Amino acid sequence: MILVLAGGVGAARFLSGLVRVVDPSNIVTIVNTGDDTELHGLSISPDIDTVTYTLAQAIDPDRGWGLRDETWRAMAALEKFEGVRPEHSRAAPRWFNLGDTDLATHFYRTARLQEGATLRDVTDEVRRAFGVDVSILPMTNDSVRTTVHLNDASVSFQEYFVKLQHSVPVTGVDFVGANNANFIDESLITSADAIVIAPSNPIVSLGPIRALPHVDSLLASRRDDVVAVSPIVAGAALKGPADRMLVELGHEPTVVGVARMYAPVCSTLVIDQQDAHLANEVEREGLRCVVTDTIMSKPGVSEELARRTVRATPRQGGISWPD
Repeated sequence: MILVLAGGVGAARFLSGLVRVVDPSNIVTIVNTGDDTELHGLSISPDIDTVTYTLAQAIDPDRGWGLRDETWRAMAALEKFEGVRPEHSRAAPRWFNLGDTDLATHFYRTARLQEGATLRDVTDEVRRAFGVDVSILPMTNDSVRTTVHLNDASVSFQEYFVKLQHSVPVTGVDFVGANNANFIDESLITSADAIVIAPSNPIVSLGPIRALPHVDSLLASRRDDVVAVSPIVAGAALKGPADRMLVELGHEPTVVGVARMYAPVCSTLVIDQQDAHLANEVEREGLRCVVTDTIMSKPGVSEELARRTVRATPRQGGISWPD
């Protein structure tokens, strides 16, 4: 079994390649829920939905999130309430777009959670509704919320990322509730043939997973079987604010900086060809370095990246790969 620790878009694209080279039933992905939020009375799990929609081939290919061929009439209709909404009310926000068909997923999730279903139960039901064969699990059934500290305020991750367009400096990040939350299934870490840290933001996508009790110690115990794909290429993030967050929070915004963050729990780092000149520096941090194309914008790249990543582990995901 191959276990993938995942954030949103980058992880989803990696998984879309992995399912083309590995039997999907042999893949389990555990997805960050620190980004989850509540809006319009709805429970929203952006990273889980991005992974699900991508594997269902239902994702909007241009945005990288939400459903393809989406319409936005419900969000547009909220405009009429802006003139009557009291000053301090949080009703009917429009800064976080929810498409008309995407709303159905949130309606279903919210109703099931209110009935007493766990987030794991609901995530699996949504996965099956979209015809996805990969096992998709939330990192926890408990509430963990990423709080981003700015110079003059503290905001939720979605307010930082969407409302503020991740355009303001960050002074710190907290994962509220992580200390008291339970990781979804520790046996998955101990039993996996290979563990992949997907190309996601190390701070706000993988950080919430690693902040859960026992996760880092379990990963450290399996360090030889853990491989990570760097989300940083040539000193920049391919999507999102990872490079700026690394700088703002005191990390080096290069594959070497990523190597330092992952070294305690990971033995191999996959980096892009543009960073080949840094391979020796990565290895001086105590990790083996694999150099390949990691920019998944061309046909075939995600498949080859997935293949190279899993084959870099000692047991190669428990798969007999053709030569």
